[in-house]
Amino acid sequence: MPTQLLRHEIPTASSPEALEILHGSLTRSIDRLENSPSGFNRTFDSSLTFARSLCATDATVSRLQTWEAFISAMQVGSALFNAAVISEGTVDCRIADKVRVIPAVGPQYYANAGNWIKAFWLAAVCRESSRMDQLSRFPISLLRASGAGYDEYIYHWVDSLQTYWQEDPRLVDKLIVTIDTSYPDVAGNTDRELLEKILYQPINLFHRFLRKDHDGFNEALVEALEHHRQYWTANAQRADSAEGAVALGPLAIACLAYDSGFPIDVESDYLPRALLHRSWVGEFET
Repeated sequence: MPTQLLRHEIPTASSPEALEILHGSLTRSIDRLENSPSGFNRTFDSSLTFARSLCATDATVSRLQTWEAFISAMQVGSALFNAAVISEGTVDCRIADKVRVIPAVGPQYYANAGNWIKAFWLAAVCRESSRMDQLSRFPISLLRASGAGYDEYIYHWVDSLQTYWQEDPRLVDKLIVTIDTSYPDVAGNTDRELLEKILYQPINLFHRFLRKDHDGFNEALVEALEHHRQYWTANAQRADSAEGAVALGPLAIACLAYDSGFPIDVESDYLPRALLHRSWVGEFET
């Protein structure tokens, strides 16, 4: 019998008024990208917030609107890096049912490793292999050029994910470096609680996934979701945030495992069933 882990309640994120405001703001932000790509960071954050907020009342992603929101977030994240990889000209990007011509922006503060990780997670969850191809080719040197003050582990983590997706045989060595540099006493610029309970968990899951350790993967998945719940219920402000509605990193790794034939013996609203089981994939052009 699958292990079931309950999600905490997210009170304000699910209100119709909040969702209406979020959707209106997001629509305007997306429409402005063709003329003002400087708004990419806010638009990406808003798109992911909207998708997570819909999950507060649609925990399994049974509604088309919620799937569309995840697709839009994935499209914005991918477009951000498509625009940042070149400094001149334009890029054509489909976002929210429309192909948009967006000016190239070159290296920007928002084209950073943290946003790359989120964009890759979304592409994995949405099973967008072509966008994962594009992200896997994004130069790590440009992520560093963003000026973000990340610890070194995150660049090794990006490198590991890119190496995995490109089927490069150097993956094991790179993942070992990722793990070694992600210890709290090494990654000193990252909040310890955030690192241990949120950021490290996908690395641990990915390690079990590569080892084809089915039992170990499910044990690590339960642990990741428990840590996720602990982190997002540690205080009232976190508990009220839509960001805690979905465990995006563990979900993305679980999607990779599910597609590789792993038995996922964990059920939780932190892992929306329709996303994990790719129920909506192919429903419309993305």
